[in-house]
Amino acid sequence: MPKTNGKWAIYEQLIAGIPEQSVIEDCLVGLRWILVRSGGVGMALTPPEGDRRAAWSGPFTGRPTREVACLAKSWNPLEAAVGVAALNSHYNAPAVFSRTWETSLDDQPHGNAFEHYRDRLKNKKVAVIGHFPGLEDLASQCELSILERRPGLGDLPDPAAEYILPLQDAVFITATTLINKTLPRLLELSSGRFCVLVGPSTPLTPALFDFGVKALAGTVVVDEAKVWRHVAEGGERSVFANGARMVKCEPTMMRAHQG
Repeated sequence: MPKTNGKWAIYEQLIAGIPEQSVIEDCLVGLRWILVRSGGVGMALTPPEGDRRAAWSGPFTGRPTREVACLAKSWNPLEAAVGVAALNSHYNAPAVFSRTWETSLDDQPHGNAFEHYRDRLKNKKVAVIGHFPGLEDLASQCELSILERRPGLGDLPDPAAEYILPLQDAVFITATTLINKTLPRLLELSSGRFCVLVGPSTPLTPALFDFGVKALAGTVVVDEAKVWRHVAEGGERSVFANGARMVKCEPTMMRAHQG
């Protein structure tokens, strides 16, 4: 794991991997999702928290992608989400995905990360950061703990991470933790565990493996026009039936020579 730059190392490495010549072509802040287009269309969850009247760094169209991606370090949640979407507009672009990973989008398994790793998690201690839909089925297979910033019935609050993550066999972390800045600490607590960064906000880059992530479960936009229209009209999770595809990436899938 890189030792320089402290907590910001993960952000700085992700930002540095974006080509200097890349430029933002468009940005859409939807009710549920934020979309940024450069080489491809990147997604991030629109954060529910934060004061929308706070200082705003837009407009973004025409600005260098790397510059906008730096907003991932902002303490304004909405700006930070735009920054993460800018990161994903590069790393999750179909062309970059094909150059980076030895798997085609057509060969990717259907279903979410919890379905994909279900057999591997049987009878294990598993923690999930973020209450994703459909976790009830996973709970029947393992000893499951769910941590949430706004906990519901049966969920644990954020601070429980300090106590339980080091005791787990596997940890699934929502990539919205990149937006709220808790990811670096969560990865420290999950060191040595099977740790999956999951959700549409996940940058699909091997750089994250340097920080203890063992697998990535993110999203590639394969039909830009369809996704853009869906998000503009307030679409939520149904984006996965409207031009976005779930993908899973592990170190064994990396191409030997990327470019």
